[in-house]
Amino acid sequence: MDWYDTFQNTKINYWLIAFEFSVGPLLYLYVKSVTTSGFKFVKAHIYHFIPQIIYVIYKLWLIGYDANQPGFSDTQNGVMMEAIEMQYVNPFYVLFTNVQMILYLAFTVQIFVIYRSKIKQFYSNTFKLELNWLATFLAIYILLFIYSLVQIIVNISIFEMSWTQKWWFHFVSCLAIIYIGVKGYFTKTDALKDLEFNAVSVSPTSKDSAPDQTFEEEIQKLNDYISEQKPYLNPEMSLKLLADGINLSSSQLSEVINNGFDINFNDFINKYRVEEIKQALQNGDHKSLSLVAIAFDCGFNSKATFNRVFKKVAGMSPTEYLKIL
Repeated sequence: MDWYDTFQNTKINYWLIAFEFSVGPLLYLYVKSVTTSGFKFVKAHIYHFIPQIIYVIYKLWLIGYDANQPGFSDTQNGVMMEAIEMQYVNPFYVLFTNVQMILYLAFTVQIFVIYRSKIKQFYSNTFKLELNWLATFLAIYILLFIYSLVQIIVNISIFEMSWTQKWWFHFVSCLAIIYIGVKGYFTKTDALKDLEFNAVSVSPTSKDSAPDQTFEEEIQKLNDYISEQKPYLNPEMSLKLLADGINLSSSQLSEVINNGFDINFNDFINKYRVEEIKQALQNGDHKSLSLVAIAFDCGFNSKATFNRVFKKVAGMSPTEYLKIL
């Protein structure tokens, strides 16, 4: 904004201490705190901010050193700013912060993907736990980061971009940060604090293999309980609740469902809900109730989840199934 031309002896370059070293760690720790039950910030987490602490100390030393040099008040940049900061530190800073951000974004996406996978092993209705707003933010922020890298490449190898051309990146970045701030503030995360991921989750076996016969007794017990009690009608049904119902530990039940039925807990329960909906439609319940009302009566708590799961299990949408009937 022509600042440097108007104020030739400004010391703005000294006091604009960037905190890009902290953005990656803060993003990572925030997502980890939301998706990890009982998460607490401990002293070990401070290690993530060591580069930022070193950088702040360096900047304070820089202005302290240059301020004591002759003629400092008459110039825009002092001796060390010209010789060290602009020549070596700033290029290194740009390279280091971008590499750091790539790593932290990778770690952040990894823990989020693991979280989304885990909730399907422990909860039958995951709509309120999926944190879609957080997934949206991560997607936007990653795209913005890629755009910033393109800006850097263009600025170095093609032409030097003006501040007005760079402005849009900062503007959209601000909107993205405001978005996660508002959504995070108004999203009730109390339920997330009590998520139980302690049970040992076993990956399903190959689709070509038959159910594991070593779980024959547990499978029979589970089938009998589901047939008699219909626990899938409870929208809050979880692995722990079902395990308590058949007197098994959560880890045992997880192993039975994953290896005995070759399916995760979420798909296991929702399969029964879809069958219950089919039966209700065959009985003509849709003549007095809407499809969504029937879905909610059968254990779903989200219209979007109901439509997605029904199509996945039945191979067609609820409306298409109703037309066939």
